[in-house]
Amino acid sequence: MPAIDFHRTLPGYAPTPLRDVPSLAAELRVGRVLVKEEASRLGLPAFKVLGASYAIARALGERFGLTAPTLDTLRDAVRGSAVRLYAATDGNHGRAVAHVAALIGAVATVYYPPDITEAAKKAIAAEGAEPVEVDGEYDDVVARAAADAAADPSAVLVQDTSWPGYTDIPQWIVDGYATLCVEADQQLGALGLGAPDLVVVPVGVGSFAQAVVSHYRALGADGERADGGTLLAVEPDRAAGLVASLRAGRPVTVPTGETIMTGLRCGTVSALAWPVLRDGLDGAVTVSDDQAAAAVDDLARHGVDAGPCGAATLAAARLVLGQPGWREAIGLRPDAVVLLLSTEGRAANPVPQDRV
Repeated sequence: MPAIDFHRTLPGYAPTPLRDVPSLAAELRVGRVLVKEEASRLGLPAFKVLGASYAIARALGERFGLTAPTLDTLRDAVRGSAVRLYAATDGNHGRAVAHVAALIGAVATVYYPPDITEAAKKAIAAEGAEPVEVDGEYDDVVARAAADAAADPSAVLVQDTSWPGYTDIPQWIVDGYATLCVEADQQLGALGLGAPDLVVVPVGVGSFAQAVVSHYRALGADGERADGGTLLAVEPDRAAGLVASLRAGRPVTVPTGETIMTGLRCGTVSALAWPVLRDGLDGAVTVSDDQAAAAVDDLARHGVDAGPCGAATLAAARLVLGQPGWREAIGLRPDAVVLLLSTEGRAANPVPQDRV
């Protein structure tokens, strides 16, 4: 079942808005700037539930022999069974896993580093999950969740990064994220527009970017790779694992520092995502906290609810299109359509002044 068909069966499903922002198009000197706003997705303030819900359905469907799992059949299968979902998170993914667990009557254990926001910790607990705080960086939290899950016969580890021997569920998460791209295509079509000329996507572990690159670089029926325009990735300058890997020509792990782009603070690119991003992206840049915060405020003035991770895409577009020669290097025409993928609302990833 395609992910979007599964998502359409979930209560409250509706495509998230595609916001047309003419003033940003004028600023960036392009034809259109459209922002895919993920401030409200299936009852949560971020896109992550798309991947978590689909991966959980696929994983439990395999465990219980369900060929086309729905919430009802998953509830029936889980009832009376020992099932515990495990996840490591920097906020939104863990909350999404906990939310889906509650919907189907499963229990969830969610691991996170100590410095995620208090709002994120409370939101995870409010979904009914058992929270576990782990000292260390995000990679350390993932390792702890994986180790605990491996020791529990009832466990299903629902992680949005992959490593050797752990690939099926991360791939199903990527497949779930594709719903966002399908919606954007349909919304662009309704506006009389084709594929965007520039797509800007934020990168943490890289799974969402993997979904975006796979969508816009898909092979057609003739075996030719589609031309989905220019694909640009953006990371925090204090957690730039993808940029470091691209420069090295191989996956590398980088230390991460504090950043308001909490959901992107990952030092290691997913093993599944790496070759897709290496071969499919046209570029990757880093932005600072100040640049992301300014983009949050500017998007808010234009009626777009975006947190720092999502607003980083505007900061990246400003950086690239404001540099002499970059516009010409990527062949961007004056009438170009720019798609910014804003992955969460401000409530999911508050900027510092919101946390007071």
